Amino acid sequence: MNKSTFYHAGCPVCVSAETSLLELLDPTNVEVINLNTSKDKLTEAEKYGVQSVPALVTPNGQVLHINFGASIDDLK
Repeated sequence: MNKSTFYHAGCPVCVSAETSLLELLDPTNVEVINLNTSKDKLTEAEKYGVQSVPALVTPNGQVLHINFGASIDDLK
């Protein structure tokens, strides 16, 4: 993984976290995935250890859970 990946569900908590993160990080180095509209990415997120969204997965595989918008199970 060369970029960080930001997973979210499109809720207000997630959108606020996305806005804040992209102000801090170089947006060209962050892939943003809305799991509410990209259900095919749920398995990928779980593989990385994402348990809730919003969450940022760093290039070295560390998962940073930010606030709490929704459980990954709620998105299935």
